[in-house]
Amino acid sequence: MLYLVDLSVSGWANAFYAAAVQAGSQSWEAFFYGSSDAANAITVDKPPAFLWVIGLFVRVFGLSSWSILAPEALMGVATVAILYRIIRRRFSAGAALTAGAALATTPVAALMFRYDNPDALLVLLMVGAIALTLRGIETGTMRWVVWAGVLIGFGFLTKQLQAFLVLPPLIGVYLWASPRPVLRRVGHLLAAAAALVVSAGWWVAIVELVPASARPYIGGSQTNDFLELTFGYNGLGRVTGDEAGSVVPGSGTTGAGSWGATGPTRLFGSEFATQITWLLPAALVLLVVAIIAVGVRHRTDPRLATITVLGLSLLTTGLVFSYMGGIFHPYYTVALAPYIAGLVGVGAGLLWQRRTQLAWRIVAAATVALTGSWSFHLLSTASTWQPWIRWTVLAATVIAAVLVLMPRRGRPSSVVTVSAVLVAALLGPTAFSVQTVTVSHTGALPSAGPSVSSGGGQGGPGRQGGPGGQGGQGGSTQTGTGGGAPTGQGGPGGSAPGAPNASGGRSSTSANASTGGRPGGGVGGGGILGGSTDVAAALRTALSEDADSYTWVAATVGSNSAATYQLATGDPVMAIGGYNGTDPSPTLAQFQQDVAEGEIHYFIPGSSSGSDTAATKITAWVEAHYTATSIGGTTVYDLSASS
Repeated sequence: MLYLVDLSVSGWANAFYAAAVQAGSQSWEAFFYGSSDAANAITVDKPPAFLWVIGLFVRVFGLSSWSILAPEALMGVATVAILYRIIRRRFSAGAALTAGAALATTPVAALMFRYDNPDALLVLLMVGAIALTLRGIETGTMRWVVWAGVLIGFGFLTKQLQAFLVLPPLIGVYLWASPRPVLRRVGHLLAAAAALVVSAGWWVAIVELVPASARPYIGGSQTNDFLELTFGYNGLGRVTGDEAGSVVPGSGTTGAGSWGATGPTRLFGSEFATQITWLLPAALVLLVVAIIAVGVRHRTDPRLATITVLGLSLLTTGLVFSYMGGIFHPYYTVALAPYIAGLVGVGAGLLWQRRTQLAWRIVAAATVALTGSWSFHLLSTASTWQPWIRWTVLAATVIAAVLVLMPRRGRPSSVVTVSAVLVAALLGPTAFSVQTVTVSHTGALPSAGPSVSSGGGQGGPGRQGGPGGQGGQGGSTQTGTGGGAPTGQGGPGGSAPGAPNASGGRSSTSANASTGGRPGGGVGGGGILGGSTDVAAALRTALSEDADSYTWVAATVGSNSAATYQLATGDPVMAIGGYNGTDPSPTLAQFQQDVAEGEIHYFIPGSSSGSDTAATKITAWVEAHYTATSIGGTTVYDLSASS
């Protein structure tokens, strides 16, 4: 219900990926490569596995907001179900239900399991890999860990190197906990590694072996090379901040870079707090509690393996997120949600089973107090939104902590105690999740929950609107100091007055979430960071006229801008420069040749986030050789006219 209700409220959500799905529904070649348009000019800046899942759904049910977002919601439901099953096989039903509820009501999960980004599939695959690895540890059978390798391989085809963050915990726990002899364990892992390479490598091999002239340009890369994209812009560049082609490059792994300050408190003190950290303090405490309660004497204990793999996955992913100096958006933290939820469920269940002992009751009461206090703090950052919730949480926290300290008194008392604990722990994130699913979210930087102040929530200042038009919203539409957009002079502006307004992040129908934030991210055809996809009727008519006579009905700078016009018309639109407008595709010579051959009808100007890019050269050439006209308030150039 939470993930599927009013699913179409966000429209296309991330139009950048929605346009790629639309292209894949028209062309199997675009489907295979993950092209931004059906004419295969350039791909999106990620591998296409998540687009395949959505694309198959669209081919069955037709193109609509619902058919694009429903697969994401179903992946969220499946993730909750798998996490429940992981915990239930080794712990109590109450622990498993608590873990599932904690995951389902995490605000960033409620956001991303209703959004057409790759994260929903990535999280599903990672949780599935954990489940399969644990089965392999229990049974000592190689096939389970091999299938885990397959899932991680497809995780690579979903979001590249981020899928590998779970590898160290899986490898380490399998080597430690498997009942097989050491050499047999190593052999199993080598087989899993081979399965990973095959499941990820087949597509990469095809892309690398097909001549560049016979496939679309690899979006996000600077050399038309998927491996460069893997280890650069989408790989190590995210950690070091050295990201060629980024809208705003990072500045290393320490201090306050373009994407916010790094360090151990990053997730707690910036725009990430209300997205993911509601139960994070409790998860860290309960990780220690669970290890002590289960004990470490029995190496092959499947309960210990479960606790260890969840704990190591949380610590590994959390530390990388805390210190990465490159592009890092708040919604990335959805990857932490299953680990946090699993540890909370396991730890809470173990504490409950030991409630007859005073020492364990003291630990439980302290954990409840810590969790409720942090929830109260996070709710206070949204002080103008439903203030009664935080006071309810505070009251429930006090009551729950007192009740937990009391000795066991029978079922009625237990029901009251559990109810108070659940209100203290889950009312805050549940309220944020419910608010999240009731408002619209669009663009590249969505953010869960109502608008919050800078005290515990939405961090670094947004970018200023770039040249060419009125600035849109940078990141989310949160009040305070911006909404997750990077610091510094901002992205490109739009094409001209009258072009679609872009909101870099959430577009909300609620009063609280519709204001605030600093200007940022650019406008015009959705802008560099995406947002509104409204196009004037006159312009839609002009673009659609004689569409069959052209390969591309228009060309414009940036994939988000192109997506706006492509979704409005249903016809291919060339995204010059790819996502950021900085990719060297097409070159000026290639563009001139396409124009000379009558491949492109209109050019809609915009701005690249770089000053000396192919996009800026193409724009200058068009402006020097063609006459600007206004259609529906947007400046366009008719490339079919004589230059």
